[in-house]
Amino acid sequence: MGPSLRAGLRCAVRRAIVIGNGVAGAENQCLGLVRALGLSHRQTVYRITRPRGRVNKWLRWLPVSIHKKLDYVVKLICLPALIDASAGLSNVKEADSKQIAAMARETFEKDGPVLVVASGRDTISVASSIRQLAPECVFVIQIQHPRSGLNRFDLVITPCHDYFPLTPQGQEQIPWLLRRWITPRELPERHVVLTVGALHQADSSALQVAASAWHDELATLPRPLLVVNIGGPTSHCQYGADLAKQLIVGLENVLWSCGSLRISFSRRTPTKVSDIILEEFGNHPKVYIWDGKDPNPHMGHLAWADAFIITADSVSMLSEACSTGKPVYVIGSERCTWKFADFHSSLRELGMVRPFMGKEDISENWSYPPLDDTAKAATQVVEALSERGWRLQP
Repeated sequence: MGPSLRAGLRCAVRRAIVIGNGVAGAENQCLGLVRALGLSHRQTVYRITRPRGRVNKWLRWLPVSIHKKLDYVVKLICLPALIDASAGLSNVKEADSKQIAAMARETFEKDGPVLVVASGRDTISVASSIRQLAPECVFVIQIQHPRSGLNRFDLVITPCHDYFPLTPQGQEQIPWLLRRWITPRELPERHVVLTVGALHQADSSALQVAASAWHDELATLPRPLLVVNIGGPTSHCQYGADLAKQLIVGLENVLWSCGSLRISFSRRTPTKVSDIILEEFGNHPKVYIWDGKDPNPHMGHLAWADAFIITADSVSMLSEACSTGKPVYVIGSERCTWKFADFHSSLRELGMVRPFMGKEDISENWSYPPLDDTAKAATQVVEALSERGWRLQP
């Protein structure tokens, strides 16, 4: 191999490592970015896995390294009743910064640099360590704001609402003693890419594939097809049976304008919410409720729906729906606080969502420029690689 060819290989980014935290919403952002960069066929997924089961739910706010050590000590003192030994088992390899950095160094001459994409609080220390151990061989991207030390990464991709805590309104909502722990400590820098919502894999190509795969089941349904996606309450968007009852009343009022209605619950949906909706609509001739079994119709719904109603708790589901350019109605946004309220405000200002009032005519078609955060972020990654003297070679 000649010197020029070797130099070319050293400048071409042709592979990616994804570091996830076991949370689908966070990992999907990494996978979506890698997909947009054309490297899905050469990606390796690793994961930072916290101990799970019973007592461990009270320890999840500890740094993951301390949590794992404490879990090990608990097991040594023989308290098996407090530990679910089967929890957290996965086919995905556990992320080890030293091993990944060593691999990047050893294969650099042959395969070129490695793109490392991580998302979630638990991945921050591992991703930053990889960059520290192999700075000339990796390009490290951290998705979601790491709060401090942005120079530990080559690029940070985060939604604008992560900076809401620095605004006067945000400062009023956070006790002074807690500000350094739950807010960014620095304003956006040159190597920070700001998005409106979450990155995802629901690009136009994926939706075309989904439209074909779900054609037989969804194409023949009476129109308009209304899809309802129900998530689950969070600390900053709390609800329960009250929201389920509100949704039922609203759906009953708009069903006259729907040809078909399909409802999906997420893994976070409380039973008290799903049971109320199942009891009301389980036998309705216009309504289909997904039973949670594979195949998951989510991508098919994104491709074939004429309109969406989505609970306010999920930034990911809202970002995906808004990427279609179709009408998106939100229920429960008035229950959201802090930066999540700021996110909903941004979507409303962009004309991408409207509150679900239960008075809508679902056949009314309105549109907006689709949310394209993932594509825009991918473009900025390519530009950042170019500044480094590297090029993307899918």
